[in-house]
Amino acid sequence: MGDGKDEKKEGGEVSEKNKCEPSAGRMVRPPSDGSLCVTEDEEDDDDDDELAKKIALGPQCTLKEHIQKDADDESLRRWKEQLLGAVDVNAVGESLEPEVKILSLAIKSPDRSDIFLPIPEDGKPKGLWFTLKEGSKYSLEFTFQVSNNIVSGFKYTNTVWKTAVKVDSTKEMLGTFSPQLEPYTHVLPEDTTPSGMFARGAYSARSKFLDDDNTCYLEINYTFDIRKDWAAA
Repeated sequence: MGDGKDEKKEGGEVSEKNKCEPSAGRMVRPPSDGSLCVTEDEEDDDDDDELAKKIALGPQCTLKEHIQKDADDESLRRWKEQLLGAVDVNAVGESLEPEVKILSLAIKSPDRSDIFLPIPEDGKPKGLWFTLKEGSKYSLEFTFQVSNNIVSGFKYTNTVWKTAVKVDSTKEMLGTFSPQLEPYTHVLPEDTTPSGMFARGAYSARSKFLDDDNTCYLEINYTFDIRKDWAAA
């Protein structure tokens, strides 16, 4: 949610043998000041679309197929059991498409109480979505729920513009998640807003939550301000 240097983190290639296997591991980093809004700059989306066309991820597998595949491999079977936990396979095992719902978003800062961000159904908050204090430390917390099937390569992207100039682009790989009733919670590492006369002002941003098939589960296009002080609670 703040401006900074362009960053991109890409996952490794998927081998032919493991096309239907979820990739483990979770990487989390802080959002920038624009981590959550849309403007005329479509450069990042074009790059992602072009990449998706070049990479063939192979056929999707249902949850039951994930479990039955390579059943004779003891280590792989134990890894799957650890990943899936207490999932009721009979309830979700025939669904190909995972469902991910972002339940809440909040900005956390040691300088003030949490700022809870309403998530509009159309992904376009009306007016100013939030205000950040210049030079302040903050982090983004979000909760989400996964159902139907495993979501792999789940990631968060954020792009920020100031006066039509892109000032920050972030891609955070979050990991692979199995369906469960309890929501997942992530707090991205702490970041610091820029400060000074040129940093203050209005910004626009676009945030997305996607998986390795480039399925977008939430896109938010919004505006925010960086000011000398926090907005009144």
